[in-house]
Amino acid sequence: MAGLTAAALVAVGVLAYQASANAPDSLAAPRPKASSSAATEHAKPKEKSRPAALPKGSGAGKRVVYALEDRRVWLVDADGKVARTFEVMPSALSPLPGRYQVGTRQGTPTKGSDGVMIEHVVRFAMVDNVAVGFSAAVDGSMENPDPTLKTGGVRMSRADGDAMWPFAMVNTKVVVVP
Repeated sequence: MAGLTAAALVAVGVLAYQASANAPDSLAAPRPKASSSAATEHAKPKEKSRPAALPKGSGAGKRVVYALEDRRVWLVDADGKVARTFEVMPSALSPLPGRYQVGTRQGTPTKGSDGVMIEHVVRFAMVDNVAVGFSAAVDGSMENPDPTLKTGGVRMSRADGDAMWPFAMVNTKVVVVP
């Protein structure tokens, strides 16, 4: 029995070595290229900040503001005060910057176009015959959308969905900024 165990361990070790020796370069960790300017100019990578400030030019009055590049939403009350701001995961299809309004809502859980169960669906645009709207995954996930699927769900957390739901009634303005 001990001989079989030792032989199995040796076989696994040999196979592991062969697999690592034959692995393609694309699976290996990227190696930084040496350059004289890299050490001086780019000593520290800059992080992109997630602004909490409402984007300028996003309109007036009660509205939902969706910043595509920042992946952020603001719920703005009638007095122009930010009631809540939060990060979202954009859909595979995004509307062009502009002014929209909530067209339809669905409060009961349903299956999204990506197969994920969602709730608090607030639709406001159409892109390539696909409805685009905010939704929260029932399981709380906010995964990157599959780029091969034509999906329009802009995902938010369940807590943010709970805040969006009573705020974004039909005909509420939605302002999409770059």
